[in-house]
Amino acid sequence: MTRDQHSPEGPAGQRPEPPFPGQSQPHPGSGEAMRPQPDHGEASYRGTGRLAGRTALITGGDSGIGRAVALAFAREGADVAFCHLPEEQADADVTAQLVKESGRRVLAVAGDVREEDFCTSLPARCVGELGGLDILVNNAAYQMSQPEGLAAITTGQFDRVMRTNLYGMFWITRAALPGLRPGASIINTASVQAYQPSPHLLDYAMTKAAIVAFTHGLAQQLAPEGIRVNAVAPGPVWTPLIPATMDEEQVAHFGEQSPLGRAAQPAEMAPAYVFLASPEASYITGEILNATGGTPLP
Repeated sequence: MTRDQHSPEGPAGQRPEPPFPGQSQPHPGSGEAMRPQPDHGEASYRGTGRLAGRTALITGGDSGIGRAVALAFAREGADVAFCHLPEEQADADVTAQLVKESGRRVLAVAGDVREEDFCTSLPARCVGELGGLDILVNNAAYQMSQPEGLAAITTGQFDRVMRTNLYGMFWITRAALPGLRPGASIINTASVQAYQPSPHLLDYAMTKAAIVAFTHGLAQQLAPEGIRVNAVAPGPVWTPLIPATMDEEQVAHFGEQSPLGRAAQPAEMAPAYVFLASPEASYITGEILNATGGTPLP
């Protein structure tokens, strides 16, 4: 693995800052085609056994934040199941290999979280093939930038955003509940967009606000059962979703708005998920952990 292949860090370990090279991809995009390529922690994440003996299910685990979390969980000692779209098979194979190289078992399942039957089958497959389910990460998401505003959002796009970001999370979580035991952890991926919505991502921002409400409400509902529910609210993160859903000008300046002046790499999100899944967070539930690069949120 050479620096230019996987590590986007420059001199003295500095992360790349905008402007990025102009680029676009058809949805869902691929990390391998991005310049610079995202850093998922391949060369940097070091586990300490914080999740030893546990099993995690991650939606959207083929690339971006999902891959970084899968890698970190595996290096912390967890077996990992994840789902991905069929057209993301190449990226999913890379994630699966990273988990295997970490010495853990992996289950990669192709399908679409917009389909109820697929969602309801995932927790059972995880339990059946990996022996249990201790950590559920609802991470799969869809967005499509519409600079022209509300009038440009078609019913088809709105339906896809809602079904991917909300229905899928609802169906999978509901199906997972019977197999979760005290000490289990549910972690949802919210967003800075839940609190400071960008006009061109209106429908996406709506779903992220709903995820915050879902997290707060479900945490109270499941607290008596000893199951914790939290969320991570990332700011701008350099993932395939960006060149696949934004125009080249937006991509070139992606992340400039954060106080740190740059987008995060997926590897910078993974420790938040590890912490919320770990025993160290045993008294934390109903929390939204903000990882926004300095943008203040409630």
